[in-house]
Amino acid sequence: MPALPTRLRPCAAALTLTSCLIAPATVNAAPAPVAHRTSPPAACALPGRTGWTDEGHGTDRVQFQPATGTRRVLTLFVDFPDARATGPTDEYAAQLAPAADWLRTASYGRTRLALTSLHRWIRMPAAADSYGFERGLTFEAHEKYVRDAIAAADPYADFSRYDMVYVVPTREASAVSFSPTYLYDPTTSGVTADGTRIKWAVTFGQDLWHWGPKVADHETGHTFGLPDLYSFTGATHQYVGGWDVMGDIAGHAPQYLGWHSWKLGWTRDAQVACLAAPGRRTVRLTPVERRGGTKIAVLRTGDTTAYVAESRRAVGNDRDMCRAGVLVYKVDSAVPTGEGPVRVMNGNPAARPSPDLHPQKTAPRADRSHATGCTGLDLAAYTPGQTFTDPDSGARIDVLAGGGAGDTVRLSTGRTGQGR
Repeated sequence: MPALPTRLRPCAAALTLTSCLIAPATVNAAPAPVAHRTSPPAACALPGRTGWTDEGHGTDRVQFQPATGTRRVLTLFVDFPDARATGPTDEYAAQLAPAADWLRTASYGRTRLALTSLHRWIRMPAAADSYGFERGLTFEAHEKYVRDAIAAADPYADFSRYDMVYVVPTREASAVSFSPTYLYDPTTSGVTADGTRIKWAVTFGQDLWHWGPKVADHETGHTFGLPDLYSFTGATHQYVGGWDVMGDIAGHAPQYLGWHSWKLGWTRDAQVACLAAPGRRTVRLTPVERRGGTKIAVLRTGDTTAYVAESRRAVGNDRDMCRAGVLVYKVDSAVPTGEGPVRVMNGNPAARPSPDLHPQKTAPRADRSHATGCTGLDLAAYTPGQTFTDPDSGARIDVLAGGGAGDTVRLSTGRTGQGR
């Protein structure tokens, strides 16, 4: 679910790329020797261009909260004059609790959600259906919802002790249907309590009971500056399938992309292999689901674009993965949230999942291409011997080897002058 912006953003152009072999050199030109190069990781860090949640580095730390260390979260439970709670809050707190462990695993222990629950029902001053969740929620209406919840809870909590707030409605409040993220507007007076500006909040809806606790990891990702990877128009999961919780929350491989891990500070610069000038570079990748080693190989192709290769394995948060191997994707930090800022390249386009099997119980973890719920992009990982080539720029990624410990890839910029 998106963080609600305060302004509209232009549409991004669609892009089509294919897996293919690199075109041969012309017969009249002697092939120039290709240098094996390295570039500093900073040369592959893309600038943000949207002014909102995007794939750029240098995240605005006024607008978004730090993604490392302990983030102190107060959870409020609210009901309404027309939708009164009928049971204790314990069940609601238990539904969210696993989100903290999931995020700690995803961040290699570098981020900790310290969840504190105010175990009482807070009565909102207005009816549940008056807040606009069913009519296209605006930023202003959402901020009013947050303000009302904070004001009603203020006698019972000290908000100066917390970095952000979760607001969970009673299950009787069917009008509060979905779970948007609140990101404050620094230019307004906003919401305050106990001398503290409330900058970040997630207001959960009834979809919490559909998506489960990972909806908190998705929405909290927005407060760190991450965009939505699912599509706001057309096929919902056309860009990344089930890779990364910022796409399909219920996807089979929800571990954050290695690019996101780098952007958020969970992956260090020393764990990033960059090629930003003409040449080649061979990189040994370790799976993003595990600590240590080189996590991403980045081939920069323009001011705001790059291709990324990372090793994925069916362990940890990705234990239900449909197909292991090398995930290749394009990043464009100028593309707005919900319009495809990340697009996965499909290394297995002929795969056709069977509707009768479940990935966790059937095929080997390296390839569950016959598993139910596995879309074409869920099966997109490349394996040894496969090559991805961008026909426009000549950027090429060869998968040279793979095994339980990771994968080896070779980045090639292709044509002279490609890259930065």
